[in-house]
Amino acid sequence: MPELPEVQTVISDLNKKIKGDTVTSFWSDWPSAIKNSTLAKFKKTIIGRKILGARRIGKNIFVDLSGGKTLYLHLKMTGHLLIKEQNTKSKAQKYFDDRVNKYVHHAWQLGKNKKMEFSDMRKFAKIVLVDTKQVGELKEIKSLGIDALDPKLTLIKFQNILAKRPGRPIGLVLMDQAVISGIGNIYRSEILFEAKVDPRRLAGQLKPLEQRVVWQAMRKILNKAIKMRGTSDSDYRDTGGAPGRFQTVLRVYRKAGKKCPKCATMIKRLQMGQRSVFICSQCQR
Repeated sequence: MPELPEVQTVISDLNKKIKGDTVTSFWSDWPSAIKNSTLAKFKKTIIGRKILGARRIGKNIFVDLSGGKTLYLHLKMTGHLLIKEQNTKSKAQKYFDDRVNKYVHHAWQLGKNKKMEFSDMRKFAKIVLVDTKQVGELKEIKSLGIDALDPKLTLIKFQNILAKRPGRPIGLVLMDQAVISGIGNIYRSEILFEAKVDPRRLAGQLKPLEQRVVWQAMRKILNKAIKMRGTSDSDYRDTGGAPGRFQTVLRVYRKAGKKCPKCATMIKRLQMGQRSVFICSQCQR
C-alpha cells in the first residue's frame, strides 16, 4: 500500500497538472468502488465542477471541487492515478504502456484533452464524494494520529507519544496510524535501521538520545523518499505512470538473507503486528 511519500508525490503532481481544470465527464466499469452513491448520481454531481486543489491526510487523497464537494480517493493496495494529456507526446508518457498502468477502471475527463485515470489491478481502491466541510469528520480521518511530517510533531511531541506507550515496541508505535499517520511497512524498517534501533525495543526503554535519533531518522527518510518520488516496491506509479526511485536505495526492507550495507551481517525478517520488519541485528540495538 502506498505510504506517505508515495501519496505526497501524487498530491504534488495533481496540484501541478490538474488544478484549475473542470470535470466534463466521468466513466467507470467498476462502480462498486464508488462507496456512497450510484454511478449516475456521482456523475451528475461532479460534472461541471472545477478542481480547486489536492491535499493529503495520512495516506488519503482529497481532491477539492468547486461548490463545496471533495473527492476522497484511497489507493489501497494497487491503485494509482494517471494524468494523461491526449494531444501531448512527452517522454514521460512512455510509461503509460507499462502493464501495471493498464488496469484503468475509472476516468475523469478534464476539458477536451486531459484525463485523470484510476488504475487498480485488484479493485480494492475506493472513491467517495463528500462535502468539503465534512472531510475532517470522516471516521477514517478522525481516527488518525498526527501526520509523520506535520511541523507540530516536534521532538517533544514525539517523546510525549512514546511516554504514553512505554510498553509498546517502537516498531509498532511507528506503524500505528491512530498515533502517527503515514508510515507503513517500508519506511518503518528504513527509519529504524537509520536510527540503529531494534524495532522490538519498548518505547519506554529508549533513552532521550535514542528518541531524538528515531525522530530525526523519521523526517530524514520520509523527506528523502519524497524527493525520490516514492518506492515502487510493487504497483505504485506516479501520475506519469513512472516508478519511484527510493527502492534503489533501500537498505534493509525486503533484504532478508542479504548482507547489511554497513557491517555485512545478514539481514533478518521478523514478524511484528502481522507484518514483516527487516533488521540488522548487529547495527540495531
